[in-house]
Amino acid sequence: MRQTHSLVALLTLSATLGLASQARGETLSTSAKSPHSPSISIAELTAAADANRAPFATDTLRLDGGIATLEQTAEEPNAAAVETPETDTEAKDSRLVRRELSNQTALVEVHQLGTEALTADVESAETAATARSAALEIGQATDTDDEAPAAGDTEPLPEPTSDEDEDATATDEESSGETQVLVAEVAVTDPDGADIEPDLEDTVYNAIDTRPGQTTTRSQIQEDINNIFATGFFSNVRAVPTDTPLGVRVTYVVSPNPVLTQVTVEGGDVIPDEVIDDIFSPQYGEIINLLEFQDGILELNNWYQDNGYVLAQVIAAPEVGEDGVVTLQVAEGVIEDINVQFLTEDGLAEDDEGNPINGKTHDYIILREFETEAGDVFQQSQIQADLQRVFGLGIFDDVTIELNPGQKDPREVDVTVNVIERNTGSVAAGIGFNFTGDLFGTLSYRQDNFGGNNQKFSAEAQLSFRDILFDVSFTDPWIAGDPYRTSYTLNGFGRRSISLVFDGGDNQIDLANGDRVRVNRFGSGVTFRRPLDNGWSASLGTLYQRVRTTDGDGEIVTRDVGPDQIPGTADDNQLTLSDTGADDLWTVQFSVVQDQRNNSLTPTSGSVLRLGTEQSIPLGSGNIFFNRVRASYSYYFPVSFFNFSEGPQALAVNVQGGSIIGDFPPYEAFSIGGTNSVRGYDEGELGTGQSYLQASLEYRFPLFSFIGGALFLDAGTDLGTGSEVIGSPGPDRGKPGSGFGYGAGVRVQTPLGPIRVDYGFSDEGDGRLHFGIGERF
Repeated sequence: MRQTHSLVALLTLSATLGLASQARGETLSTSAKSPHSPSISIAELTAAADANRAPFATDTLRLDGGIATLEQTAEEPNAAAVETPETDTEAKDSRLVRRELSNQTALVEVHQLGTEALTADVESAETAATARSAALEIGQATDTDDEAPAAGDTEPLPEPTSDEDEDATATDEESSGETQVLVAEVAVTDPDGADIEPDLEDTVYNAIDTRPGQTTTRSQIQEDINNIFATGFFSNVRAVPTDTPLGVRVTYVVSPNPVLTQVTVEGGDVIPDEVIDDIFSPQYGEIINLLEFQDGILELNNWYQDNGYVLAQVIAAPEVGEDGVVTLQVAEGVIEDINVQFLTEDGLAEDDEGNPINGKTHDYIILREFETEAGDVFQQSQIQADLQRVFGLGIFDDVTIELNPGQKDPREVDVTVNVIERNTGSVAAGIGFNFTGDLFGTLSYRQDNFGGNNQKFSAEAQLSFRDILFDVSFTDPWIAGDPYRTSYTLNGFGRRSISLVFDGGDNQIDLANGDRVRVNRFGSGVTFRRPLDNGWSASLGTLYQRVRTTDGDGEIVTRDVGPDQIPGTADDNQLTLSDTGADDLWTVQFSVVQDQRNNSLTPTSGSVLRLGTEQSIPLGSGNIFFNRVRASYSYYFPVSFFNFSEGPQALAVNVQGGSIIGDFPPYEAFSIGGTNSVRGYDEGELGTGQSYLQASLEYRFPLFSFIGGALFLDAGTDLGTGSEVIGSPGPDRGKPGSGFGYGAGVRVQTPLGPIRVDYGFSDEGDGRLHFGIGERF
């Protein structure tokens, strides 16, 4: 009668979770550790929930492979999972044989020598029990003070005596390649040999496959240890087999995780304490479960990701205190430094000789657009807004960032802003003829990055035999050192134009010589602008002009011929306030704007409000004293009426108006009608008044590719104030004063904004084509 072999190699099975660290995608690893560690690291608590949610089998088997030898060896490094006993009396009676099983970890099989036939008599059983007890005593001589439960603590199950069972066992042993041992009893204790909580005990029993009355193998015991670890409730698991006369008693010695009392985060500058508590407070007061705790860590990482802190993550942490306080270490992605690097058009950072590319723009011009600073935590949405502001300067073809480990601390990040500069300067010259046949020449210069400071300078001159016209402007978009981003614009000009006030209408009124009235303005001014909170901005400026009314030859004129077309009569219209043909006009302007549009060029949602006032100061000729007020409000509704093409659609509404209080020259009156007013009417043809009110409605939709369409309706009125203007230029010329227009148009998208082509019909039945750059409002 053959008895199942004792599992000498299975005297002590233990496995521990090793310290693991995880940083920036590094996978967790395990290492051997004393089963009596006084505390547990976060890596130990989270290692159980690796990518496969059960990493223990592989790691433990790898450790097991280190103890297999060709000959019996009492001392073998890395023998963390299986300790092989050796005694003087049994040294010659046993041998360890290593077998390779298709790339699996080597397993150890123990063969008893010197006993060719086993009998079922009591003497043989007692002899085998004595041998197993001696081996057990040596197998317990480890670096741990834990004592395995005694064999007599529980009643062993009867050992099977059936020949069929023994034959089946022998067959299984031969097929599996490892020794099978009959299990008489299975028990669960803590390291002190005491019982654990019933719920945890049930968790262990449900996790293992080893059962009393059945045979087991070393691999099966190892799998049980892995399964116990995979429950997430234990920081240390060992299997201690004890020989008994009726078989092997397998005791699973487990160390439950501590009770979680609090979670704190080291290095977490941006995450609120409330978020940490919300994530982990449901686990407070409970034994730490590795899987649930790992879920909490993932939720913590997700909070960082959802809030744009894309470089932040939980990394290696200190060990858990005995009071159950877990401290997580977080690397949030602190910015060590921000630098600027210039690239060529091909994206190269060096020239052919290996020298770095030197840009024209000063670094501080770029860096001051960044609200993100060194020492801040990298936040994706904030960086994107910073890049948009840099690109919005209009002096770069491309702006990107590059991230590198910090020079001083590799856990931090260096941000390099890569920019490709565009050509910002232009010079133009031309020659031509005007409507009167005069020859003139033009010369212009423009630089949008003057001195590498993002300052704008432009100059344009037109020379003819009669006069010289010019326009010079200089803008500094951000006064150096100003924390409020204040900008200013200086300009000087000499301009001449045919005023809309004195043009248009059914009744053409000219000068006595048959010419039309020109308004000449010579002056200069300065305007300061500053952004405010919540999309508001404000501007304040002053402007002085010397205004003259002349004919085509540049001669000053004071009156036109009036509606009777007879010069020198009482109905001749006065052209200036001073009645000398020349006025001194000095004004101070103040305005505020709140822009909440989603896109300033092609808005589809949001609104923009504009309010302004202009006060004249009596000075010189004309002694002009008046106040002008204006208001405009636009709102954009995203809609989807028709599906002509993919792209956003919007319904845009605008209402605006203005009024002048006081004595004002006629050329300062409001003109209504035209491309930027009521379409379907010619420029200024609808009316001229002291006040006005205007409303527009547009449906904007995509057609295909870069072309969109629009349907519009405009309406405007001078509110009956045409006769309040000196000389009544509107009523005398037959301008109706009120009207509306409607029509359709196309929008061609360009880098400068949409080019607008509209065809409108007036309420009087006339149709006109209108061209413009940018949306109507």
